[in-house]
Amino acid sequence: MKELPTPTYALSPVMSPAHLPRGSLHPRGDRAMLVPAAAGVGGGIQVGWARHQDEVRAAQRLRYQIFAGEMGARLRTPLPGHDIDLFDDYCEHLLVRDERTQEVIGTYRVLTPVQARRVGSTYSDTEFDLTRLRGVRHRMVELGRSCVHAEHRHGGVIMALWTALGEFMVRNQLDTMIGCASIPMMQGGVFNGELAASIWRQVRDKHLAPIEFQVRPRLALPLDRLNDQLEVEPPALIKGYLRLGTKVLGPPAWDPDFNSADLPMMMRIGDLHPRYRKHFLGA
Repeated sequence: MKELPTPTYALSPVMSPAHLPRGSLHPRGDRAMLVPAAAGVGGGIQVGWARHQDEVRAAQRLRYQIFAGEMGARLRTPLPGHDIDLFDDYCEHLLVRDERTQEVIGTYRVLTPVQARRVGSTYSDTEFDLTRLRGVRHRMVELGRSCVHAEHRHGGVIMALWTALGEFMVRNQLDTMIGCASIPMMQGGVFNGELAASIWRQVRDKHLAPIEFQVRPRLALPLDRLNDQLEVEPPALIKGYLRLGTKVLGPPAWDPDFNSADLPMMMRIGDLHPRYRKHFLGA
């Protein structure tokens, strides 16, 4: 069993349901709801950081199952059945397991400032010009490749991941999280950008970051040629981010490999909505 290199930042301890908040934010619906943290996960859930290569491989298999199997993404991977890219070896991998089966049912990967310097960029840099974020990079982490197993999308898994991320940020005196939130572009097997354009219109009006943090996509959607008046709701994960106080940094980029429009998003600890501060920061 190959151990991973020593982390560049202190990681959170492994947490079982007894150490997680008793409720979790449900990402669906017009209002946040509370559901038991272990609901529907047969014996509870456990969240912790990958310490060995085989644990990373389990997360990469889950990612492949969801991104390629469910979303139809075209993944260039050196290992069949796994979603692997050049950033994985530089990231810390946060895992949620079914406590009974030890199956990985949810994951995030986290690129720290030190590791971003080592690899030369963040994943978001490949999709956006992040020049305006240069002043916060030294205390900024990138979140990516978030996914939850189809049988466990009840909210508790996401809550467990967010709680561990909040603890990690506080422990290491980091205050900014960025990442790309995806909007599917395929509807009924047909490529359609109107959904993404309409969601961009909504979030631009209410959640756009100040100009000093705004970024530009490298491969932009042709928004001026798309109908942006559809009455649609953002994906559940994006809605959850926005409730927390996350800001959208600019218009979406088109990711042809993942058949998605990716919104650049940033959460700063100081912007975290007071309603959720205790859940994630214990304050």
